[in-house]
Amino acid sequence: MQPTIEALLPIHAAHPDDPRVLYELGGAYDTAGDEQTARGYYERALCAGLSGDLLRRCYLQYGSTLQNVGDCARSVDVFARARGDFPDSPSLAVFEAITLHAAGHSEKAIASLLEIVADGLTSPDLERYKPAIRANARHIRSLAAGDGATGRRGTGD
Repeated sequence: MQPTIEALLPIHAAHPDDPRVLYELGGAYDTAGDEQTARGYYERALCAGLSGDLLRRCYLQYGSTLQNVGDCARSVDVFARARGDFPDSPSLAVFEAITLHAAGHSEKAIASLLEIVADGLTSPDLERYKPAIRANARHIRSLAAGDGATGRRGTGD
């Protein structure tokens, strides 16, 4: 990634506040394994006004970077904000689940993944089980909330 970083640095010098340049430079550092440097560029890109798909991608990469450097609490917050802005993004949902697991919220992570399956996969052999999958997700999420709610969680067979 060093050639990419070296190519982006003059562009950044010419356009230091351009959100796309900040995002791309952050991504290059991230791919190169310099997550601490990437973190700063992602933060600046978000503050500079990224929008649309670049904003979604930056949220994902920034949240993942935070999780990778051990700042799981901040990562959880970033993914919560990202999911609020992009509620239909399966990639954000998956990486949010990874962060929830890393942050010690295994029940929330599993529940989230079950919801992704139920909401996002279309398969004849899965369709009949979607109500049970969603019920399991609700039950597992209730365990995370500590209310111990019960409910029908079977497969319907």
